Amino acid sequence: MAVLDRSELEASPLADLHAIADQIGLDGFRRLRKADLIDAILGESGGDGEGSGSESAAEEATEESERPRSRRRRTPRLRRSRSEESDADGEPGGEGEGEAESEAEAESEPEADAESAADAGAEAAEKDAGEEEAETPRAPRSRSRRGGRARGDAGSRRGGREEDADEEARAAEGVVEVLGNGSAFLRVDPPEPSDEDVYISAAQVRRCELVSGDRVAGPVRTPRRSERYPSLVRIDTINGAPADSVSDGARYEDLPLAWPAERLELGSEDKTLEAIEWLAPLGRGSRATIAGPRGAGKSETLRRLFGALKGREGLELSLVLLGVRPEEIADWQAAEGEDAAPVTSALSFAASADAQAQALERALDGARRIAARGGDAVVLVDGLDGLNPHAARRALASARNLRDAGSLTVVATVSAPVGGETTVIALDPAVAASGGDPMLDLAASGTLRAELLVGEDGAEAIRKARAAALEG
Repeated sequence: MAVLDRSELEASPLADLHAIADQIGLDGFRRLRKADLIDAILGESGGDGEGSGSESAAEEATEESERPRSRRRRTPRLRRSRSEESDADGEPGGEGEGEAESEAEAESEPEADAESAADAGAEAAEKDAGEEEAETPRAPRSRSRRGGRARGDAGSRRGGREEDADEEARAAEGVVEVLGNGSAFLRVDPPEPSDEDVYISAAQVRRCELVSGDRVAGPVRTPRRSERYPSLVRIDTINGAPADSVSDGARYEDLPLAWPAERLELGSEDKTLEAIEWLAPLGRGSRATIAGPRGAGKSETLRRLFGALKGREGLELSLVLLGVRPEEIADWQAAEGEDAAPVTSALSFAASADAQAQALERALDGARRIAARGGDAVVLVDGLDGLNPHAARRALASARNLRDAGSLTVVATVSAPVGGETTVIALDPAVAASGGDPMLDLAASGTLRAELLVGEDGAEAIRKARAAALEG
């Protein structure tokens, strides 16, 4: 073996040094640093000899370094050919291409000495074993099919863009009907549903603050595989105005408000409701509770109040049942025709306080949108006892009379007043237990600024009636 020169070894890359170490049979050479590896190579080769053999040593080192590099290059090529053969799954020419590629690489490899020939023989044996493994059938997927699918995907993407353009050319207009889960439908032939109705996502409902009854328009896309209805791509107009101008309005909480000044006329012959109308009046925007212990008739009074307000023109009425008995939910839902109640949400006492608070918040969110747009909404809640105190106060705080818009009235049943009410309707459990009417406990009931609702004479009459009740 030719004598190796230290200076040439130091100038050689680490890969060439590894090739030389492998050629001379040096053990553990891959764990050595470059300087230690050079020392080990020179020790195995018999010295660092700066003599006439340096050129031949350099040539030998170059030859040895090229041979492993050619193997390293060939290894991934063999892997690719195996993969292609397995992808071809017996297609004509698959195995032949791999052999032709190997033969071309063998012809391009430099001539080697006897040891390199042995290495080449071992490598050929490994290649044959790999080809035998490649004969095992795998996923039938060829390069031509992969390429065809890629071209097809690109074509479908182009076609999808063309379809989107066609879909956006189609426009739909109709009336919004918001569902309990927050999404909605655009009824093209209201109020009856039809197959031509368009689905509106919950995100669009929230972003554009849509409420039932809004008339919207916008482009639609055709249903996809698992979809039954076309979907609204975007909302262009809401009630004839651009959607951006409607949704960019002031926040509900930031709108100016005033005390309730317009009385909700119940017009009922029921003695309890008649007493409420004149002695504890409700106004548009009132924050009211029907308070009393168990058995005081709170749910019954709320039911009578619903019957008096139902069908009132210009009043969006909704009902939320929270923490009630399952039988009570069934009673509300069993009503049909004119007696049917628009139950927005119904949860029994088995539901958690958080679930009840979320259901109520969804109902109030829609009512707030109605009020912000100039409408009048009334939300009846039976009841607030299952919520934590903060959630109950927050729900009541949503009620307000907006100075330059509409109003939101909240009437909820509770065991005791929550605080912050503008009207408290207290019930007398003794009267309710005996079946008498009215069930109103006048001494514990009352309305703030009642004169705005019933005038000065009415407010004076309320004060006299309360004084008489307190004396009695």
